Amino acid sequence: MSQGSLALVLHAHLPFVRHPEHEDFLEEDWLYEAISETYLPLLRVFDRLAEEGVPFRVTMSLTPTLVTMLRDSLLTERYTRKLERLCELGAREVHRTRNDPTFGPLARFYRDHFEALLINWEGRYQRDLVSAFRRLQDAGYLEIITSGATHGFLPLLQETPEAVRAQITVAANHYRLTFGRDAPGIWLPECGYYPGVDRFLAAERIRYFFVDTHGVTDATPRPLYGPFAPIYTETGVAAYARDPESSQQVWSSETGYPGDPIYREFYRDIGWDLELDYIRPFIQPTGDRKNTGYKYFRITGKTQDKLPYDPMAARARAATHAGNFMFNREQQLEYLSSRMGDRKPMVVAPYDAELFGHWWFEGPQFLDFLIRKVAYDQRTFQLATPSDDLREHPRNQVATPPVSSWGAGGYANMWLDGSNDWIYRHLHHCARQMVGLARDYPESSSLQRRALNQAARELLLAQSSDWAFIMKTGTMVDYAVRRTKEHVLRFLRLHDQVRNGNIDQAWLSQVESRNNIFPEIDYRVFQPA
Repeated sequence: MSQGSLALVLHAHLPFVRHPEHEDFLEEDWLYEAISETYLPLLRVFDRLAEEGVPFRVTMSLTPTLVTMLRDSLLTERYTRKLERLCELGAREVHRTRNDPTFGPLARFYRDHFEALLINWEGRYQRDLVSAFRRLQDAGYLEIITSGATHGFLPLLQETPEAVRAQITVAANHYRLTFGRDAPGIWLPECGYYPGVDRFLAAERIRYFFVDTHGVTDATPRPLYGPFAPIYTETGVAAYARDPESSQQVWSSETGYPGDPIYREFYRDIGWDLELDYIRPFIQPTGDRKNTGYKYFRITGKTQDKLPYDPMAARARAATHAGNFMFNREQQLEYLSSRMGDRKPMVVAPYDAELFGHWWFEGPQFLDFLIRKVAYDQRTFQLATPSDDLREHPRNQVATPPVSSWGAGGYANMWLDGSNDWIYRHLHHCARQMVGLARDYPESSSLQRRALNQAARELLLAQSSDWAFIMKTGTMVDYAVRRTKEHVLRFLRLHDQVRNGNIDQAWLSQVESRNNIFPEIDYRVFQPA
């Protein structure tokens, strides 16, 4: 009998990026890279485990924006062409390095890797990864949860409660349409919580959410078991806290596993290293260089002189690290169990899913080894989801979590500082205007309804926390600023057209086609409570 549980939680999210007006758009690569490097590799690991009868339980969020993009025919067709080009690059690389005893085997490794991805994408998964994840949930291996509709940072939207409610309700409805059931839990965007948001979760029958460690340890009254058991809010929704120890072992750039010198170096790619004339067909049409996914060096250390990557040595190191992670969880849970009485501890280990495969190439292998080792090499703990934990322990302490997030500093400074604070006066103004539209147009003609629904979409897209985060971190800032301004301006134009009774149908059709997220949306989700 186990002494406690480990909850592995993978948060899979990307902002909605879709540009049908451009044949090749750089920011769409975020999705294509994540499919090749994270989502397909994770599915291959999970499916292989299931086929071999290895028991496991993993919690995974699939945000509404990500689900929409994974099911968009334009984007999946573009991804197919990208993957075919990567296979073509593999064939060229094998030829280029045919006489190189060091890099020739690496070129063949990547060629085989991308060809296997293409076979799985086209054959096994039929270009539909969402259905593949759903099958794993239906079979009892995954517990898929939702997030905010467009990943809006809820503590900074609370000035207009209807806007917060819309982020949650639209997401919950989208989840029901996608997975055929209520969402059991939610990944609050950026783990951003404020007291009162739980009432919107309870209204959608969402049973739990996640916060950073201090979101539970600083709750009022102080929780008896710290971050190793959930607390209930007054509405009965459970809050689970991130375990700092297990997070540090994987996340830390200084001491975490992904920084091991044996692992693949993310920042060295042939898209930057090789002659421009040779690599030109596989980078941007403008000739601007970018990553291709063909990376021939290992981390090595803090040096520019990188050593060649050895996939087999890296795989062996992933197995070692999986064993170390399991051992540490055994020690941790044995200690906690001895001090928590009848209540079995739960260690919650949440990560961005894209860490596994994209940033840490060997991450999916690490998970594969870890799940197998937990199943067969120890008896101290089990893998479980929060729903499993709540079924076993339905009685928990009631407390009120404070405002918190898992961003740097633990509160809101990643999404509210001098680099991005200008956006909020516009977001708040548009939210108030949207509430007014929903109030004043409880019934609408067909054309009005289309315009009002599109206004709701544009507001939700403007609220994405990704834009503020990008502005703060200083990467792709121009794109984040442009996206924010475009959605706000489209919303204001739609608002004025509805109010003036002069809707430009041709322009509306164009906007609906471009930003086609949430076809089922009902603008009245913004009606005053």
